[in-house]
Amino acid sequence: MELARTRYLNELIQRKHNGSIKIVTGIRRCGKSYLLFNLFCRHLLESGISEDHIIRIELDNPEFKECRDPEILYTRLKESVRDTKMHYILLDEIQLVPGFEEVLTGLLYLKNVDIYVTGSNSKFLSKDVVTGFRGRGDEVHLYPAGFAEFLSVYQGNRYDAWTDYITYGGLPGVILRETHAQKVKYLTDLFKETYLIDIIERHHIRNDAELGILIDTLSSAVGSLTNPNRIRNTFQSVGKSKITATTIASYLTCLEDAFLITPAHRYDIRGRNYIGSPLKYYFEDVGLRNARLNFRQQEENYLMENVIFNELRMRGYSVDVGVVELSEKGRDGKYQRKYLEIDFVANQGNKRYYIQSAMEMASAEKIRQEKKSLQNVGDNFKKIIVVRDIIKPKCDKEGILTMSIYDFLEHTESLDW
Repeated sequence: MELARTRYLNELIQRKHNGSIKIVTGIRRCGKSYLLFNLFCRHLLESGISEDHIIRIELDNPEFKECRDPEILYTRLKESVRDTKMHYILLDEIQLVPGFEEVLTGLLYLKNVDIYVTGSNSKFLSKDVVTGFRGRGDEVHLYPAGFAEFLSVYQGNRYDAWTDYITYGGLPGVILRETHAQKVKYLTDLFKETYLIDIIERHHIRNDAELGILIDTLSSAVGSLTNPNRIRNTFQSVGKSKITATTIASYLTCLEDAFLITPAHRYDIRGRNYIGSPLKYYFEDVGLRNARLNFRQQEENYLMENVIFNELRMRGYSVDVGVVELSEKGRDGKYQRKYLEIDFVANQGNKRYYIQSAMEMASAEKIRQEKKSLQNVGDNFKKIIVVRDIIKPKCDKEGILTMSIYDFLEHTESLDW
């Protein structure tokens, strides 16, 4: 059983020989090393590249321990370039080398090398890692398996696969484990012993209990509007801490830098500007979110929303939360301002899609509620409602397309149906 990771493999292939350092980033255990050392290396060999022109160093392997010295690594790599043909340098866990940025930028002066690196701790996975290469970095962000990838190796039907996917998520290590107990232990241990330790050590966080409470709060409120002040009030209301909003904002940045969570900012569609606060946070992997809560709070509507958000980002869209301002006459005859929400505004170049996530639309009132914000957008970009129900895609007289979550996730071109 092998996850093909075709989308990311193609991204690496398309970046070959572009003169930049290809940087594979992503949350820990999402498959970065496998992508580079197995899938991409296999592509090179099948393309006719000889073994001795593919230089592979796994820096966390004791066999290559001496290469963690930057001078030794640089010398070894330079000496491995033996002729004028193109050489491919693949380095895993590059953050184990102090000053690795200088080593790699120095190698770029060689005209016949193509460099690819991965890293697995929060230091390397910082969002601004590309700047460390002085503008010569080209990032490929690897996500946990999307639902279509998950389904391609799942032993069962799409409906059981959906239930497992929103429970355990898409980390490859989870997919390889068979029982519920094994999956739960893997995710729980990974969160506690890997992600949290990385963040605490890198950012020198002293009060890890407060960080833990923050993560629990975010986990319980996936897809809900929040900000540091609201979270601070939650802390204070239960008497758990006198943490400041500034500290909370700092912790949120740490979690974002490690790719555990991603913010979705609110965008005023008619006013064409961003609304600063509050905003929403989604987890990079819903299985990790569930593990943090000991699999107690698994509201399918919120998990489905999180999965849709992640899928849009996997497809290369920037994703915001849409806000539509209306002026409606109240019962007293006076006009009042109302703000309607569109779950997601997905943008890519000159393309835009408005997307609502709805578990079901079983009543006329629910249909009216889900469509109202879309009907009042005021432009002609595509409008879509994704439902949990098993239905065939259908478009109403106003051009609003309704489709099932399965069709949306299993077909990369589904937004253009």
